[in-house]
Amino acid sequence: MNMKRIAPFEKHAKEYDAWFDENKLVYLSELEAVKSMLPEGGTGIEIGVGTGRFASQLGIKLGLEPSKSMASLARQRGIEVVEGVAEALPFQDGSFDFVLMVTVICFLNDVEKALSEACRVLKPGGCIIIAFIDKNSPIGKTYEQYKNENVFYKEATFYSVEDVTGLLQSAGFKNLSFCQTVFQHTAEDEQVEKPEPGYGKGSFVVVRAEK
Repeated sequence: MNMKRIAPFEKHAKEYDAWFDENKLVYLSELEAVKSMLPEGGTGIEIGVGTGRFASQLGIKLGLEPSKSMASLARQRGIEVVEGVAEALPFQDGSFDFVLMVTVICFLNDVEKALSEACRVLKPGGCIIIAFIDKNSPIGKTYEQYKNENVFYKEATFYSVEDVTGLLQSAGFKNLSFCQTVFQHTAEDEQVEKPEPGYGKGSFVVVRAEK
């Protein structure tokens, strides 16, 4: 993540964090999907922990975050935060049972390097869980269309499921599985949505892959 991509998060951390309260049902739906793909037990880390909204609810105690102001909010939620970037993880080989990245992949400078680093710090048989907005989904297309008007997504690069699959396989990951949520429902249907297997219908996709 370069400084240009970090800057909006550094400057607007509280605004970013407020999104989760303003869009609580979407957030809770995303949380359910991520939770469904996490392994039970083991030592994990969230890379790009942000303000700690996911880690704090998922029992993940450790996070990595390049933005000081975001890290500060995550610490207030009880997360131990190491400041650093995904492309150069300050951890030894084989340190973790799982690595989580939630809506982080679109902000990375070098996705290949970040995935290679994630693979390095995982134990043999460990897994990576990546949650992202599918570029080809309705929300992905909207974000792409209006990204220049959004302080956070201006510098983002959105990926399709096929893109992420290819990147994971190139990094040496295998046994990929998927789930999806945030479907297109009418306003009357507003509720926490249960994740469904696969992808192609939901805008928020979670992929899990093994080292």
